[in-house]
Amino acid sequence: MKVLVIGGGAREHALCRSLSLDPDVTALHCAPGNAGIAEVAEQHQVNVLDGIAVADLAGSLGVDLVIVGPEAPLVAGVADAVRDRGIPCFGPSAAAARLEGSKAFAKDVMATAGVPTARSYVCVNAEEVDEALDAFGPPYVVKDDGLAAGKGVVVTEDVAVARAHALACDRVVIEEFLDGPEVSLFAITDGETVLPLQPAQDFKRALDGDEGPNTGGMGAYSPLPWADPKLVDEVLETVLQPTVDDLRRRGTPFSGLLYAGLAITSRGVRVIEFNARFGDPETQVVLARLKTPLAGVLLRAATGTLELQPPLRWSDGAAVTVVIASHNYPGTPRTGDPITGLAEAAEHEKTYVLHAGTKLAESGEVVSSGGRVLSVTATGSSLATARERAYRALDVIDLDGSHHRTDIAARAAEPR
Repeated sequence: MKVLVIGGGAREHALCRSLSLDPDVTALHCAPGNAGIAEVAEQHQVNVLDGIAVADLAGSLGVDLVIVGPEAPLVAGVADAVRDRGIPCFGPSAAAARLEGSKAFAKDVMATAGVPTARSYVCVNAEEVDEALDAFGPPYVVKDDGLAAGKGVVVTEDVAVARAHALACDRVVIEEFLDGPEVSLFAITDGETVLPLQPAQDFKRALDGDEGPNTGGMGAYSPLPWADPKLVDEVLETVLQPTVDDLRRRGTPFSGLLYAGLAITSRGVRVIEFNARFGDPETQVVLARLKTPLAGVLLRAATGTLELQPPLRWSDGAAVTVVIASHNYPGTPRTGDPITGLAEAAEHEKTYVLHAGTKLAESGEVVSSGGRVLSVTATGSSLATARERAYRALDVIDLDGSHHRTDIAARAAEPR
């Protein structure tokens, strides 16, 4: 099977790594890729938002499957263009990807499907913003209605900060605060059959102790030893399957990766948000634990035959990933800084480094090119072991001005 992955972040590196280990994959391509992906896949330059260009590339390479990684190409309709060429594509249509592209649309789907979520208001002017903030009170949760690379959400006790964020957006969703721990659950679907993966937990705040601004994610771990063993079955029944069924009834079937961001509240499971693709950094730890070869599963989803997929196989161990971010992230990051110690880190036991914001300089050295630069991922028989391995490998990597959280999976790794 020849596979083309679209994207160039740590999520795509994790996908390419898993696909490179799949015996059914005979050729692996990625566009545009990054310095790390270059080690496992042939790279190509393409405008990832140009569906025709992506379809042309897929056709010229003769691939059997295209996987669209990031959200922006999905919302732009890249998957539609590829499927129009008769090439199987893993990723929802532009119409279905509105589930991530518009918070208001997602709320409408959840209301129709009976999916439990936070009460909310959609606001388009200052008067509506003030009424919504007053109705809910602190802590205030304000979400940019459109795509914002994981940084469009503000959760604050300060009404002035909440109001300023709301007024800086064309359209916002203001909702009640959901208490309790958060969980990320991915599901692969062909628009009818829904196949949930293993849950993970990520860390959105930039600093230890969940302090600082929201980011695209600073680390993650899986499994969740504190979670109810019936959680996945419950979410499949009350969230994932009803959402997929509702989208199909609307005439916009969702085929691809449905990501449910959940809060385990005092009143039960509630949906915080939906994404229309593999999440980063949760993908790194979920795929690290998946033993079933990946390509065949994604191809079945892309061709409407997911019901034929045997049960997925998972390792009994754990995985932890820690993100190394560049200077000033999640603000405007400093780029172009050399990165050293990558080869030494990769030599650590059951540890590998996934690239996100990196590129090869003319000198041949790897340099930073974005906000989240690397994900150091490790596996082990327990969360404590995986966590120790990840941080030990991280210590040998040097990137001037970089920062990372030191508490990823710390509480979960403690004896219960």
